[in-house]
Amino acid sequence: MKLKRTLGKSLFFSLAVLSASFVLTVPSLGQDPTPTPSPGPVATPTPQRGSAQEPSAEQVAETTIVIYGLGGGRQVLDQIRRTTFERGRLRTRNAAGSMDNSNYQRWIIRGANSSKDKVRWEQELPATRYSLMHVDDRIFGVFNDSVFIPQDSAVRAFEQSMFRGIDALLRYKENESTLELIGKEKQLGVEYFVIDVKDKKDRKTRFYVSVRTFRVMQLEYEELGVKYKRKFYDYRFAQGTLVPYRTVLWADDREIEEAMIGTITFGQKVDEGMFLVG
Repeated sequence: MKLKRTLGKSLFFSLAVLSASFVLTVPSLGQDPTPTPSPGPVATPTPQRGSAQEPSAEQVAETTIVIYGLGGGRQVLDQIRRTTFERGRLRTRNAAGSMDNSNYQRWIIRGANSSKDKVRWEQELPATRYSLMHVDDRIFGVFNDSVFIPQDSAVRAFEQSMFRGIDALLRYKENESTLELIGKEKQLGVEYFVIDVKDKKDRKTRFYVSVRTFRVMQLEYEELGVKYKRKFYDYRFAQGTLVPYRTVLWADDREIEEAMIGTITFGQKVDEGMFLVG
């Protein structure tokens, strides 16, 4: 089976495959010069800090969506992020316990929900390069123009990157997920709303949303007995939307991955041919 168009590189799955009142602090870095449409007003339930009544899970989620769309919310996110091209650096823990450095690229064509997204992630390793892709709700790999079936651990890791990220909260309605507000929690002096998001496949992810800024600062989930935690840093503006440029992933309190975005661009034409196989 041949890929009609091959690019090179893939994801952090190398080991597995090969063996509101809110105060928004505006960073000064990362403003993409690409013009973006001016969002219209969006009616959103906004939690009021200091009120006697706690906000609902939906109010916290909807306010967070407004923040990530810089006032335009879901409409702006859907319009601007209809495609994504991302390039950056990755540090992943290898079988020997040390951290490997690599480059990665990712292309996304946004679907009606996360399951209908087309995603291609390519990574360049010291000895090889390959791709992992999600098309038509299935995951497969590409190496030297040939399609292969990744190991189960690689598929799980790829699914985690797609369905257990910030978009699981930002696109909860599109994904028909359920929300539950667990309450508030303070860590190192920072207060968070704690929200559980469960999708239609019963994947539950817990989000820690800053009470002050309504940014997602951390998420947690458990899979096959392993407790994962991902933290988000270095938030910047990219074409009228909010993006964390650095993320760190832990498995059972051991750091296993650090990803740093170099450039990210939304809305440009992405060749559908790179997702086709035949």
